[in-house]
Amino acid sequence: MRQPTRTIADVTPETFQAPCPNCGAKPMVIAVAKPALSRPLLLVVDDEPQVLKVVERLAAKAGFDVVACASGEDAMRTLLRKPADLAMIDLRMPDVNGLDLLRQIRTTVPGCEVILMTAYAAVDSAVEAIKLGAREYLTKPFDFDRLKQVLEDIRTELDRRAQVIALESQMARQLEFCGMLGRSAAMQEVFSLIQRLAPHAKVVLVGGETGTGKELAARAFHYAGSRRNRPFVTINCSAVVDTLFESELFGHVRGAFTGAVDSKPGMFEAAHGGTLFLDEIGELPLSVQAKLLRALENGEVQRVGSPQPKRVDVTVIAATNRDLRAEVAAGRFRGDLFYRLNVVEVILPALRDRREDIPYLTAAFMRDCAARMGKPIHGLTAPAERLLLGARWEGNVRELKNVVERACMLADGTLLSERELAGAFGPDAAQSFRPGSTSPSPRAARATAGETTAPLDEMERGHILDVLRQMNGNRMAAAKVLGISRRALYRRLERHQLEDEAPRRTRE
Repeated sequence: MRQPTRTIADVTPETFQAPCPNCGAKPMVIAVAKPALSRPLLLVVDDEPQVLKVVERLAAKAGFDVVACASGEDAMRTLLRKPADLAMIDLRMPDVNGLDLLRQIRTTVPGCEVILMTAYAAVDSAVEAIKLGAREYLTKPFDFDRLKQVLEDIRTELDRRAQVIALESQMARQLEFCGMLGRSAAMQEVFSLIQRLAPHAKVVLVGGETGTGKELAARAFHYAGSRRNRPFVTINCSAVVDTLFESELFGHVRGAFTGAVDSKPGMFEAAHGGTLFLDEIGELPLSVQAKLLRALENGEVQRVGSPQPKRVDVTVIAATNRDLRAEVAAGRFRGDLFYRLNVVEVILPALRDRREDIPYLTAAFMRDCAARMGKPIHGLTAPAERLLLGARWEGNVRELKNVVERACMLADGTLLSERELAGAFGPDAAQSFRPGSTSPSPRAARATAGETTAPLDEMERGHILDVLRQMNGNRMAAAKVLGISRRALYRRLERHQLEDEAPRRTRE
């Protein structure tokens, strides 16, 4: 008996701790895939029982689990509960047109392949089906050899797609360097520079736009050097009140100022023997810059209110998204401090300048989100990949991470689609992120063309209203009956403009 095939879609994420493969330093959490024995799901929709039996038998031999539905309404409820990998739908059914059901599937489960079946083959319906994204157009009675070959080809393609996704995820782990990730030449040069300089550098300046990962680069310097087992202390210079900067950096003694009821060591002392990371160094007040310069030059700090200096052994890494040369020219930053900090300078590239890293970064972020949220998300649809690759990414890697995380929260299936990513970008933002794009959104294009609401949309709308009435407006109970999350129910209420029409509980 043939054993069920394992695919990346059939895994449950779990995590383990492993040392960085490049520097062997501090353990980092890595998500891995735990195999589970399950098979891709085929949804077959036809009002003829004999057709359902034939397709179910052939599909099972091709390696699919099969759910049979005799009506479009039944298929809609099934899709709401569990997304399918492949759907075979009849063109003509009593309650719905197969093309309308095809549109609904493309909207609800963008990663689902669709085969249209009909005993009334016509060129216009075949052309329309292909335009809507159908994979095949089969005539009844079936050519069994062709049907078997189509199912086997799609199953092979699903397996191949799963292998690609698994390889991207594996490659993302292999490309990781002390918490950073990049395959591009620009990032590989950064990694090489850090590896060569980390054992020797005592003062480092890290530059780059907001969200490029400057703190990760600072940590990479720390963990790739000889101080990896010593403290790594961080201070955000933009988050400290001006009057407290000196105390925060160098400490104070009891009674040095009002409120100093106890002596307190500063960040330099806390980082003794290790690394002090000064984030947003450009925000440091001029009054403190001279004392920082002295600490860097002499390796000594002096607590506020104390006459005695104290020796410290600290590697200092400063980071900024400002042009410090311009700040020096404008008189807002000391030139001597800038040149003291600029012994070793590392500039992190913007994400738009290393777009080849986006698939691997996305795979790593999705892997992490799937593990934390307990969702079987394992990849992107092709339009979603194009959207990510074409976005401007003004917020760089941090923005990409946030977009992927929000999209994972919105996702109901195993693939992130353009719809979830557009929702994560915000209203109408996804369109503006495509360079040079002037085409209207799909919804706007349909409205301009005068397309009417699909009958299946009306069926879904009516079904949701019926369930809400039966549950006396209780959204949580209705979501359970529908087999979807409460969040997904609210999204469907919004899509069908039912927020005002749908009944509500007196207290919700």
